[in-house]
Amino acid sequence: MEAVKKLTPFLSVIGQIQPADMASVASSGFLTVINNRPDEEGEGQPSSAQMAAAAHASGLAYHHLPVVAGQITDEHIADFAQLLAQVKGPVLAFCRTGTRSSSLWALSEAHRLAPAAIIEAAQGAGYDLSGLLPRLQQRSTEQVQIPNPTHSAQSNPYDVLVVGGGTAGCAVSASLLSRNPSLRIGIVEPSEQHYYQPGWTMVGAGVFTRSQTERPMVQCIPEQAQWIRAAVTGFLPEQNTLVLEDGRQLGYRTLIVCPGLKLHWDAIKGLRETLGKNGVTSNYMLELAPYTWQLVQNLRKGRALFTQPPMPIKCAGAPQKAMYMSADWWLQENVLNNIEIEFCTAGGALFGVADFVPPLMEYVKKYNAQLNFQYNLVEVDGPAGKAWFNVTDAEGHQERVEKSFDFLHAVPPQRAPRFIRESTLANAEGWLEVHDDTLRHKRFGNIFGLGDVCSTPNAKTAAAVRKQAPVVAENILAVLNERGVRAVYDGYGACPLVVERGKAIMAEFGYGGKLLPSYPLNPRVPRRFAWFLKATAMPYIYFDLMLKGREWLAKPVILNYEPHASVADPACDYETGKKE
Repeated sequence: MEAVKKLTPFLSVIGQIQPADMASVASSGFLTVINNRPDEEGEGQPSSAQMAAAAHASGLAYHHLPVVAGQITDEHIADFAQLLAQVKGPVLAFCRTGTRSSSLWALSEAHRLAPAAIIEAAQGAGYDLSGLLPRLQQRSTEQVQIPNPTHSAQSNPYDVLVVGGGTAGCAVSASLLSRNPSLRIGIVEPSEQHYYQPGWTMVGAGVFTRSQTERPMVQCIPEQAQWIRAAVTGFLPEQNTLVLEDGRQLGYRTLIVCPGLKLHWDAIKGLRETLGKNGVTSNYMLELAPYTWQLVQNLRKGRALFTQPPMPIKCAGAPQKAMYMSADWWLQENVLNNIEIEFCTAGGALFGVADFVPPLMEYVKKYNAQLNFQYNLVEVDGPAGKAWFNVTDAEGHQERVEKSFDFLHAVPPQRAPRFIRESTLANAEGWLEVHDDTLRHKRFGNIFGLGDVCSTPNAKTAAAVRKQAPVVAENILAVLNERGVRAVYDGYGACPLVVERGKAIMAEFGYGGKLLPSYPLNPRVPRRFAWFLKATAMPYIYFDLMLKGREWLAKPVILNYEPHASVADPACDYETGKKE
């Protein structure tokens, strides 16, 4: 559970909590919980009924006052004020990030507190409600008819507005500022922590500690950029406007969309309920990576299953890296012969780039692992130690296969965030629709994307972002200066396939599986040098070079012609960037 933010001695707010958190809420002295999220608003969100049951079990009063993000009405404000007047305190209100709950409190207090004081109190709790100022001022004068927030999005638009403060958002912002420090850049990101996700495999293998892979977000966002602690709910690209959860609208000259992807745990029946117990784990969640290492150390015999869902997923090599590192430990502990290892992948090959399959197969044989292709995990019963797979044969027929396990490393299907999937910026599959080379949106010329959310057919890795960020930075500057875009991305991605402690295969490749090695060495050979890069150098390269705009081995290719329609193209409207 994240830290509670106190607005008043009576009321505190927080982002989404889980039913299991209710005991902690009660032990912290709260008497009442208010849920401001509508049911089924987000992926993996517990229902109000589940939250109510958990609250009552912990002796807490529970109230559900659902508010759609960005649509706080006068009735919502009145209901919230009445609720606070009636319930026992202290009260903890929550929504997805805490912003909606904070906004409800602010608007309900506007009739008696100065708007400046309200905004200052919210700021002290970590919420920027300055966008509500016009509405707070209107309520403070007791006007009867109060519209939704009317902050003019175009009164002072950002040169560049960035959606997402993860690897892609921080890297591209740093690359832009290294080229033009005077740019007015805003980064919209609700999370307080920043994560080096490629390190989670190493946490699950006992090589890294969790703390080595996380830092406060404030240390990663470039100082010259403005961090907007909020969540995005929608896009108005025809108006060069972004809509935030609290109803604010932000204007931009150019927009970069890079919020990453979402893990769809609920696509596998029973998986969410058993994660972190019953021998079920996943390095795709930082909280579970230490549990992976605990399970690996404790397993002395039995069956260990490692799964991989249908593509696309982030770091397609991570599911098998978990297998190699676990098997290497069991080999060192002289228990490998007592453990039956199976790698169950929904795909038809061990790795997507054929050049790397032969050396990987040597390790599959070394660890005596069984490969099960076209095995898609669909259900898990943790207490029973059973997993079910849909298995597809060569003719396309499916059958359901049951497997028992003592250890299960599960990887869920993955997809774009809902606010991307349901937006006008998405393609038919729900990914951000961009050109594969320039990373420019196919329909809106002043919008670009990078990272895992994109429709590009490259590997979704941090290494890909390292090459994409300079490309987007160059092309953004071209649009701002009304020139054609000329920087191109070749599909580069890298996956350091750790196959044992001390050795890795540095798989570097681009579109079509073309090998793109950075060093004059045979990339198919497991090397200690590749292990050194993964285990020692890469965290430094990530935090201290990549996120600081230092483009080590990542200078973009600049063409001497314009690959796609630009603002110089008479058929492309610069104000919206949309092709006629």
